[in-house]
Parts: sequence; C-alpha cells; structure tokens
Amino acid sequence: MKLSMLLIALFIFMATLSANSYGNDKAPILEGPYVGQTPPGDTPIAFAPSKRSPAHRDHSGFFTPEMKSFYFTRRNNKDGKWSLRVFKVENNQWHESLVGPRVGRPITTPDGNTMHMGKHYMERTKTGWSEIKSLGAYFKDFRIMRLMSSAAGTYYFDDANESTPIHYSSLINGKYTKPKAVDIDFGDWNAHPFIAPDESYLIWDEQGENGYGKADLFISFRQKDGSWGSAINFGETINSAVSESGAVVTPDGKYLLFNRFVNDENAGMYWVDAQIIETLRAKS
Repeated sequence: MKLSMLLIALFIFMATLSANSYGNDKAPILEGPYVGQTPPGDTPIAFAPSKRSPAHRDHSGFFTPEMKSFYFTRRNNKDGKWSLRVFKVENNQWHESLVGPRVGRPITTPDGNTMHMGKHYMERTKTGWSEIKSLGAYFKDFRIMRLMSSAAGTYYFDDANESTPIHYSSLINGKYTKPKAVDIDFGDWNAHPFIAPDESYLIWDEQGENGYGKADLFISFRQKDGSWGSAINFGETINSAVSESGAVVTPDGKYLLFNRFVNDENAGMYWVDAQIIETLRAKS
C-alpha cells in the first residue's frame, strides 16, 4: 500500500517539476500577491516562484507579516550547502536575492521585528537585519532546528533528538522561563513547530509507525481549560507516502505552506487552503 502511494506521489511530484521548469528560458515576471502564485484549493499544489531544478531544492518558506517579503532556504545539491534567500515586492513585481548562509530554520515573529534561527536570532533594523545573536543559556543544551514565538512572546521549539517532545518557554516580566515539554501525545522525531499567534493551535511534523509516510504533519488545539488536545494527523489530503514537514500558515491565515520531500532532487514547497485547520478543529 505504501509503495503504491509512494509511486503515485513521485509521479505527481515529477509532473509538477516539469510544469514548473523553464529550461534555459528566462524566468517569468512575478506579479501580484503570494509571489505571483495562483492560490490553491483543498488539494495541495506546488509553491514554486523560483525556477525548479534538480540542482537545488527550495524549502521552508514564509511570508513576513505585511506579506511583502517571502523568505525561504535553498540547498545546493552539488555541494550540500544551504542559503537563505528572499523575494521582495517592488512596484507589484517580486525580485529574488540572496540574504546569506542559512542558520537554523529561519522564521519571523508575528510582529516581524525578529527573525529566529534555531538557537540564534536577528532583529529588524532600519537597513535590514542586525548581526546574529544567541538566545542564551536556557537554550544552549537543546539541538534546536526551529524556534517560533507566539504574539505573547512564548517560544515553542524542537530538539533534534529521537522521541523528544516540543518544548515551550514563557516570557514573564521580560525574562524567559526554563523550558518545559508541551503536554501532547507526541510521536517520534517531533520537529519544526508552528504556533498560532494566539497559541490556539500547534502544528508540527513527526515520524511514527501509524503515519502515511516517513514524516507527517500533525496539529493539536488548545482546549477551553487551557490544556492541549490530542495530536491529530492532517490526513491523506496533506500527508503522503513521502515526507511532509516544516508547515507554516500565511500571516493572513488563508493558506498552509509545507515541504514535501522525496529525495534531494525531488523536493519542494507546497501550499493548500488553510480551511483544513478549521475542519480539523471541529473534529477535535
């Protein structure tokens, strides 16, 4: 069953890759919202503003709060090095540029003033971003890939060790508390948390025997008593026989973006209508 699902997923990915490859042609002009991409419906489609190529793979994209910049990471498949890149819109056209080497799994705070990069961060300045800074002693012993902040400043982050739950650290009187494990029935290899700005839900990816593929996306909703509900698999509409990871929701709340990985040459970003979150909330 999983083998047939894997073959189907690979066929769909290669068809998408072909449709979004431009060979030696000049890349198209990107205009309009969402880096010029046609918004999806209930079925995930590729989010590929850059020319797709087996030479690299684009990963872990996110919009800044004003929706005028789209950051993403790129792996050079020849040397294995990662970089951080950005599309910025000027006069309704999007232009791509290099920011620098990738550090951690970058993502901005809900107000856009800080970019977290694992155990490090940068602050917004008048001319761009500050130098890279360290989060401090509380976080030095964690192997953090993605750390994300809620609107209230609470940190949610992963730890790149098997069977380690997602952790959180609250901001109280200007200081962060000692990290604690989030009380959810996590599986194995829990990673890349996305916390809703109001902390009403938490999305992450995990590996386990009961999923659809190597890694699946899961969600948990905050209950009326403040506790977290059971982990809910996003289901076969989102998850496939390969790996889904690194989910984010666009700042306008309309779309869910995530990574789909077959191998280094067959991987990329996808997006889908975020209504699926409300559908799952109704079932929680």
